[in-house]
Amino acid sequence: MTTREWLATAVLVTPLAGILASALVPHALLTRVETVIACLTAVAAGALAVVALAEPAYREVGRWIVVDPAGGLLIGVIGAVGLASALVSPQFLTGRRSSLFRADRADRIYWATLFAFWVVLLAVPLAGNLGAAWLAIEATTAASALLVGFSGRPRALEAGWKYLILTSLGLGIALLGILILQSAAGGGGLETLTWRGLSHASLDRETTVVAYVLLLAGLAAKIGWAPVHNWLPDAHSEAPAPVSALLSAALLPAVLLVAWRSQQALAPTIGERTAGGVLVGFGLVSLAVAVPFLWRSQAWKRLLAYSSLEHMGVIALGIGFGGPLALAGVAIHIAGHAVAKALGFYAATPLLAHDPRAAGHSVGGIGRTEPALGASLGISLGALAGLPPSPLFVSEVLIVAGGFQVGRPWAASAAAMLLALGFLGLAHALIDTVIGRPRGRERHPALGLRSVTTLTAIAVPLLLALTVAALWLPDSAIVHGLVRGLG
Repeated sequence: MTTREWLATAVLVTPLAGILASALVPHALLTRVETVIACLTAVAAGALAVVALAEPAYREVGRWIVVDPAGGLLIGVIGAVGLASALVSPQFLTGRRSSLFRADRADRIYWATLFAFWVVLLAVPLAGNLGAAWLAIEATTAASALLVGFSGRPRALEAGWKYLILTSLGLGIALLGILILQSAAGGGGLETLTWRGLSHASLDRETTVVAYVLLLAGLAAKIGWAPVHNWLPDAHSEAPAPVSALLSAALLPAVLLVAWRSQQALAPTIGERTAGGVLVGFGLVSLAVAVPFLWRSQAWKRLLAYSSLEHMGVIALGIGFGGPLALAGVAIHIAGHAVAKALGFYAATPLLAHDPRAAGHSVGGIGRTEPALGASLGISLGALAGLPPSPLFVSEVLIVAGGFQVGRPWAASAAAMLLALGFLGLAHALIDTVIGRPRGRERHPALGLRSVTTLTAIAVPLLLALTVAALWLPDSAIVHGLVRGLG
């Protein structure tokens, strides 16, 4: 086995120890043991990401495992967000008021399900086969649906079922597209569905176009693209904050990576213009649908959820444009969105403790009533809005410029206009949330604020580093590796 294969194996095996520990470790030691396992998992994921990005010209492409620059980027993001979610989970468990499970079992079930969700998330970017990737995505649905409804509240259970049903229906449509592809490739086993096999298969163009559209339409339900995004605000609102961070910052872009690889694999058959055009269409529709919701007063977690709809649309646009500028923007956007969005969801825990109305209503003036918490909320929302020097501002500029670079001026112009409208909506929410007039009179200590403040202190230099990295990335070997894909 190569170094990359050993690291990929370690990335998938280490979190399994977390599932085992949840059943065997004494309760008094459970949190410490799970934290250690989470750190080891993140170290393995970080090492694999560094190896993949340090040598972007070399890629491990096998029947079951693939390690390329795009996969390395996602593995690094999932590892970092998973670690942060594990570190803040003890505070969530300490402060929880209800659970779907018995009190003496709830903590163990939470840890087991969280690590199960994490391991299948890590498996998605490593899957060297479209069929295996679909199975991993389906497995994320089962684990994360249980976590969405973990509190046992009626609205949480409704959100969990809605998420489970809608995404499963979408994945059923994606499976139909996969079966059509396999049949068009001459049947046979899963070997016909490897990424390299699909790119070199002799496929009928019209049949492949139908299969490709079905595949992306099905994956869109899981990615949260409009118009099949309906589960997104409910699931993000009701899930525990650490789980919401994983859903938005890790799950959505991981599934989007499968759509990206499908586009690269099938473009030789259906044409670059057609393959990219479907993604551009999903991106523009998602941006257009997100804008009105970003202009409305929303509860904090619902606002972040609709922001996810916007940002997944931006990434779809960048992949659809496909040039060096656009793909440099995609890489920065995935990483910057993960940092800012995860911070925003983690801040929801002290926010709800400080102002319980935040669960169902928009909040205002948090910077006046709890300055440290207001700073965390402001940094998260300012970065997501694309307020300079946010890396998302630079990445959006790169993606729009990339649209002009590849000859899609109308799509790039429409994207620029929609991004400007989205910015205005989020900027208004930013001002209102941080320095606006406080709403309601009930204020409590912001429990868990210390850990969020620490995460904010880590997030700020990370975001600034990504902004700096965006300046040299377009001409880097990493972007050349992203443009090349798995071919």
